[in-house]
Amino acid sequence: MTTNLFDNRKMDLDPALNDLYLNLRQAATNLPTTTNEELTFLNDLLQSKELNALVNIHNKILTAMDQKRYFPVPVLSQSMHVLGDVLHLLLQQQQSYRSRDSQELFQLLQRPHFQGLLCAHDAVAQKDYYPHLPEVSLFDPADENCDGDIDASEQTIKIVQLVKSNEPLGATIKTDEATGKIVIARVMHGGAADRSGLIHVGDEVVEVNGINVEGKEPNDVLSILQNSEGTITFKLIPAESKMNVRESKVRVRAHFDYDSTTDPYIPCKEAGLDFRKRDVLHIVCQDDQYWWQARKEGDRNMRAGLIPSRALQEKRILHERDSLVQQQLQQQQENDLEDADADTDDFDRDSIATYEEVAKLYPRPGLHRPIVLIGPPGVGRNELKRRLIDTDPHKFKTPTPYTSRAMKPGEVDGKEYYFVSRTQMEMDIEKGKFIEYGEYKGNLYGTSSDSVKSIVNAGYVCILSPHYQALKMLRTPQLKPYIIYISPPSLDALKQSRTAHHARSTFDVNNSRGFTEEEFEDMIRHSQRIEFLYEHFFDEIIVNDDLSRAFTKFLQAVNRVETEPLWVPASWVQ
Repeated sequence: MTTNLFDNRKMDLDPALNDLYLNLRQAATNLPTTTNEELTFLNDLLQSKELNALVNIHNKILTAMDQKRYFPVPVLSQSMHVLGDVLHLLLQQQQSYRSRDSQELFQLLQRPHFQGLLCAHDAVAQKDYYPHLPEVSLFDPADENCDGDIDASEQTIKIVQLVKSNEPLGATIKTDEATGKIVIARVMHGGAADRSGLIHVGDEVVEVNGINVEGKEPNDVLSILQNSEGTITFKLIPAESKMNVRESKVRVRAHFDYDSTTDPYIPCKEAGLDFRKRDVLHIVCQDDQYWWQARKEGDRNMRAGLIPSRALQEKRILHERDSLVQQQLQQQQENDLEDADADTDDFDRDSIATYEEVAKLYPRPGLHRPIVLIGPPGVGRNELKRRLIDTDPHKFKTPTPYTSRAMKPGEVDGKEYYFVSRTQMEMDIEKGKFIEYGEYKGNLYGTSSDSVKSIVNAGYVCILSPHYQALKMLRTPQLKPYIIYISPPSLDALKQSRTAHHARSTFDVNNSRGFTEEEFEDMIRHSQRIEFLYEHFFDEIIVNDDLSRAFTKFLQAVNRVETEPLWVPASWVQ
């Protein structure tokens, strides 16, 4: 007689487990080969809290997937590296001044349980939980025909199996120039090949799914892969040295658009990563001279893609930049003769904007970043600045300019202007103390860098609308400005919007007339020139097609600067 070990304990079981539990209870007497020990084990297992909790989690995940919910994704895949940086900073802080909070945090971050949690996070983020197939030697030491001594000409073979899916395999191949063999050219970080841990740069491809690839071209191998389904088996000769490259922490802001599908020189179009100007990219590998591996910052896809390196992109830009510069200068000379500073742009033309290394800058209480408005004359920068200051004159300030002209009756030194002698102002200009300056009707006018610093140090938000060439003086680690470019709309939209609002021309001293056709065209030409030379400096672009909408966007931008961590040149946070 078989003992019924399925007791009548009442538990809130998962429906599927409950059905299985009841069926096993009913069938227990009909299982003559089942021992009491086995039945007891099944009884305890099906009613255990742990198994029911796992099934419950499994069901919730399936339900969420059916409802197409999005799950949280890791922000980074190297949290242990960040932990090391944080511990280093905390240690430096403790050396400077002792803080109970920092000491407690320092001890907490060193606890094994916390570090184990971060290690588990990184393993999940890097999808390092797939099974790793061992490397298989072609020669079996137990083989009676093998005496254990392998001839130097004989090589170890490793067999790697990957399951083909909609995801690319994440590796590129090429023909080795010296040997003519097919070898692994690169392994994409985060891809299937990378996660396997068995495919390395330099490995020689011998067979793919049993097909010998000796004497074949890379495109022939790609055809084999494309026609394969299910499991793909590679037979590889390992590279002499394995390069286990750690994932880089470098982030860059792109200063150009890139479309891999139109790039005739990319080694593998399927591996390309497309991006837009001002996108922030995480550069995970820079080993190749011409092709970097990168991911878009915050992208859910952990697989890296190929992008042109800085050196390669600079060569491309140089190839076409000279003709563009000459065209710009010719237009400037023909249409904008009053701009006497054209020759001072050589520095910017020689500076090729491709990528800029960036880092997050967090808001600092009581120390505000200056807001700099750049744009062509007449686009509305000064009106936006005036409106912002009017919202809170005790918070937003603009520096008082200097002038060499004589003080007029009723004027107060330091209010409308700081009045100094021409000799003194020329000396200060020579010393580089002015972020911008110019001459009008025989008198010098300018804004000093010290006046900007004094406003910032006093706890105000400094608002500036300088000439675009002042960016070279303003964009420094000391000031850390947030640069907003105020752009005009298209020529037709510009005419329509200014006419509809009866806008007064800023080029008229008396401000008594509207803009002329020539002034509208000059504004567009100026904007094209500014964007060509300085667009890589802009943190944000606001198109002033409607003053109310532009001011709303301006307020939102100012609020972000005060409340959100933003990307800045990496040198500003070091």
